[in-house]
Amino acid sequence: MPREYPLNKLRNIGVIAHIDAGKTTTTERILFYTGKTYRIGSVDDGTTVTDWMEQERERGITIVSAAITTSWRDYQINLIDTPGHIDFTAEVQRSLRVLDGGVVVFDGVQGVEPQSETVWRQADRFNVPRICFVNKMDRVGADLEYSIQTIKDMLGANPIQMQIAIGKEADFKGVIDLLNMKTIIWEDELGSSPKEYEIPGDLLETAKNKRAQLVEKVAELDDDLMEKFINEEEISIAEIKSALRKAVLANDATAVFCGSSLRNKGVQPLLDAIIDYLPSPLDVPAIKGTNPKNGEEVLLEADDSAPMSALIFKIVSDPYAGRMAYFRVYSGTIKQGLMAYNSSNEKKERIGRLIRVYADHREDVEEMHAGDIGAVLGFKSIVTGDTICEAHHPVVLERITFPEPVISVAIEPKTTADNDKMAKALQRLAEEDPTFRVHEDENTGQTIIEGMGELHLEIIVDRMFREFNVQANVGKPRVSYRETITREVPKAEYKYAKQTGGHGQYGHVVFSMKPLPQGSGVVFVNEIKGGAVPKDYFNAVEKGVHEAAESGVLAGYPLTDLQVTFYDGSFHEVDSSEMAFKMASIFAFRAGVEKAHAVLLEPIMKVEVNIPEEYLGDVLGQLNSRRAEIAGIEARHGNAQAVRAFVPLSEMSGYATELRSVTQGRGVFSMEYDHYTQLPENMAKDVLL
Repeated sequence: MPREYPLNKLRNIGVIAHIDAGKTTTTERILFYTGKTYRIGSVDDGTTVTDWMEQERERGITIVSAAITTSWRDYQINLIDTPGHIDFTAEVQRSLRVLDGGVVVFDGVQGVEPQSETVWRQADRFNVPRICFVNKMDRVGADLEYSIQTIKDMLGANPIQMQIAIGKEADFKGVIDLLNMKTIIWEDELGSSPKEYEIPGDLLETAKNKRAQLVEKVAELDDDLMEKFINEEEISIAEIKSALRKAVLANDATAVFCGSSLRNKGVQPLLDAIIDYLPSPLDVPAIKGTNPKNGEEVLLEADDSAPMSALIFKIVSDPYAGRMAYFRVYSGTIKQGLMAYNSSNEKKERIGRLIRVYADHREDVEEMHAGDIGAVLGFKSIVTGDTICEAHHPVVLERITFPEPVISVAIEPKTTADNDKMAKALQRLAEEDPTFRVHEDENTGQTIIEGMGELHLEIIVDRMFREFNVQANVGKPRVSYRETITREVPKAEYKYAKQTGGHGQYGHVVFSMKPLPQGSGVVFVNEIKGGAVPKDYFNAVEKGVHEAAESGVLAGYPLTDLQVTFYDGSFHEVDSSEMAFKMASIFAFRAGVEKAHAVLLEPIMKVEVNIPEEYLGDVLGQLNSRRAEIAGIEARHGNAQAVRAFVPLSEMSGYATELRSVTQGRGVFSMEYDHYTQLPENMAKDVLL
């Protein structure tokens, strides 16, 4: 089956932003104007296409990223609407991993907000080209110039203004297109038929000056245009668009548009910009993979006739259809009925139903081509980050890395009948969400669930009740502490020797240990020389170290930020086994940690509080009482102040209520995990009791 759209007419884009900037509302307008829907959904009414979960509609927020396929100007757009709340940052991360471009939505009043900064840095990490849409231009205090300045100052970006707003705040009615020097006005209520006019006389001079700035900024990015600009030669619209497209694709600039999605103004020019400036799969560099057999680098070109390779970036457990795996095809063609090779776990699985996804609606297709985003039903052993390919052309793509959970709660079934159902439900939810973890506490026998924040765990538990019909009791949230060492240990040794009838067990390891800088994790170094221990046992030793690190010596919290060097040991020709060396490693590791003066680490959150200036003193007092380290105070638009601080997670319980109380409901805050640091000794004693 030939592809419907050629590769150069395909756009894989994500809509990303701070919470409540208007991502889902903008996505709904995109779907309406491209003819994908016949009515405009509302976040407030719970009628949006991409926020389809009950929990999303009740709360008015996006929780899971939703994929939609639509078309505009004979181009296919695969669009993913992502969450803005920091608790669901993994959804943004895995979406950006498989997207070619992004639309970053900003609140026209606030400009760059804390989560805008986080998603921008995530896009930087994956080298995703992006354009900007300054939304909510109809709101009191909306200021395009201010928003563009915050993009420049706070994100270090090179924003290029493409439009001027016509009308301020409630009188916002359209934009001036600086490239074509035309006025675009949205007169009808649905905004379906924007009208073009000449620029009003009172704005003509401003528009000419802004266009001159636009041309100069674009010319600075292109040597040929710069020469023309210096020689005062005419630069055509086509030349400006071509140079700007190159700059956006190279992440040297970002084009900025504006509008009000809620009032149905400004979305069609944004759609044109997606086509004109964001990349097709042919515009991004070939994806790098690794041949698992020889470790050589493999370049995957976006070509339908190349060997098939695709990355699984999301697993969804559908109560009716079963496990659904979302994938991005990087090369070749994936067909229904094909026997796919999972190079990550070396298993083969047949591709059952292939699906093109429209949020919670699906369309069966027979095949998908390079650049396409879709889903497959029926895979049994696949997990997020796995690569599927052809068995005779094996390749492994770089896995998606996710942040560690920072908060946990105990959960137990209400009845014996709920026990098995709860175990299955938690397993399915953990498969879906890599930032959600489940384990059993060895000391209490309780089931502990861990996540990125209180809202994250609240949604997980709510889904368990509704989707899996499990009744359970949930404890109070607990902070996920970590343990680390503070001293070097030159020698940690253990000889594991057991003699039973027949073969015995023998494994002997000698380690040295040392603390590492923050964020290093557990690093295993093998320095065995001269065959003191055969290579066959190296993996078992490393596994033992990582297994032992999962439970520390102080209170059973995972250990981090240390290096274990395996430098000596001995073996027995007959009695040595992988099991013996693994056990020796576990005991040697624990012995070493006990000598290394272990300490507790607590998670520190990066917090930003936005408040009117008159409440600044009270809010600073609140934060100081919660052991906050104030990082800075910035003046924001109007008389608003933004306080940035680092606060221990254990101190943030109940802060939302306290902030609302002291600011008469006018203060808002956001927080995200930043780092772990040593817990003060007097407080560590309370945790260890």
